[in-house]
Amino acid sequence: MRKLVYAVAISLAAVLTAHAQKATGIRYHWRDAKGLSHYSDSLTSGAMKYGYDLVNDRGYVVRHVERQLSPEERAAAEKVAAEQAAQRRAEEASRRADLQMLNAYGDEADLKQAQQEELDSLDQQINTTRLNLRSQEKTLADLLGRAADVERTKEKVPKYLADSIADQRNVVAGQRAVLERQQDHRDTAEKEAAQQLERYRALKKQQDEPQH
Repeated sequence: MRKLVYAVAISLAAVLTAHAQKATGIRYHWRDAKGLSHYSDSLTSGAMKYGYDLVNDRGYVVRHVERQLSPEERAAAEKVAAEQAAQRRAEEASRRADLQMLNAYGDEADLKQAQQEELDSLDQQINTTRLNLRSQEKTLADLLGRAADVERTKEKVPKYLADSIADQRNVVAGQRAVLERQQDHRDTAEKEAAQQLERYRALKKQQDEPQH
């Protein structure tokens, strides 16, 4: 469907240009792959392939039309445009973040206090998870101890006990994974806080510098 619409548009453009040509004496001029110059009274595939100029009866170029892009070239151009747009959005987001930080913290001490409060909150979460993990590990140890007692009597460990041990192992593994994620998050937050402080100092320095 898109190809059909494109073809119709090209045909319509050719018809309209042909009418304009008859009225104004417009001709088409283009250069091929070897650089050879061509003129034509009608729009040809070669002109569209290489791009062309509309030349009036005095020999002046009244308009230039770029060559058609191949699907690969069009895709590459769209990719570049998307990357440039993403970069502009990132730059604008960074600018807004800088302005928000400057407005939120009157001085470096305010920023440090806010950062420390966030780190303290993360530490509290880590400590809570660590205490819970120890409790779950103790429960698992108790279950394993019960199973060991049963095995020492040469009896088979009951299914409910074996299932409880398996479930508790999963609980302990889950809590360990949570603790690891929280510690990683805390490390990342500390690094970001240092970068934020460095950026804040740079912005403040720019503000304090005399404007010329």
